[in-house]
Amino acid sequence: MRQDGRLANGMRKVSIIPDYMEYAEGSCLIKAGNTRVICTASVEDGVPPFLRGQGTGWITAEYGMLPRCCQKRVSRESTKGKKAGRTHEIQRLVGRSMRCACNMNVLGERTIWLDCDVIQADGGTRCASITGSFVALCLALGGLKKRGVIDRIPVHCFIAAVSVGIVKGDIYLDLTYEEDSRAGVDLNVIMTDSGKYVEVQGTAEGEPFDRGQMDEMLGLAQNGVDRLITAQKDILKGVIS
Repeated sequence: MRQDGRLANGMRKVSIIPDYMEYAEGSCLIKAGNTRVICTASVEDGVPPFLRGQGTGWITAEYGMLPRCCQKRVSRESTKGKKAGRTHEIQRLVGRSMRCACNMNVLGERTIWLDCDVIQADGGTRCASITGSFVALCLALGGLKKRGVIDRIPVHCFIAAVSVGIVKGDIYLDLTYEEDSRAGVDLNVIMTDSGKYVEVQGTAEGEPFDRGQMDEMLGLAQNGVDRLITAQKDILKGVIS
């Protein structure tokens, strides 16, 4: 039994509130335990220079943490004059994950910006950002289709992400910050609803892990992703058939 009462294979309570921001083409607030992330999707005409004239679209992301999303204040990166390496890594991960889910040709020469703003952090912020961004993206695409800008929703799979790790020899699903800070192995798994992997990020902080432990972690992660995708599908009924 973990500190919050969950079993090793237990997920934190997850809720997704769609249309959370009034002005964004798509948005949601995702809550995973005490972690909360606002995800918005904004549609702009035009694409980066390397795609101009090709008739295809682009999806990219930005990620940020509010100063008091943590127990101690974190400085805004804008005041430091540059983004941290972790920020670059996460926002690229979100963008890659969403591009895996979409047919860019259907978008035309449009860019969809996904902004992930962490308003409260208790572990798993990148995973919550990916899971919530998919919902925001689909809501924005639904709006484009409703207005006749695109003729169909160009999404060919659902995508969600969850963390899993080894803490003092035990394999846990959906780690809190306290668990993550003690984990000897930390794994972030991004998957589709058909069980395919988009990305697996795994690191041993202490003892290396073996193939058997890897397989067990991936199996546990798939169970978690399946639950998250079920929640996404409930939210997106009528948007993606």
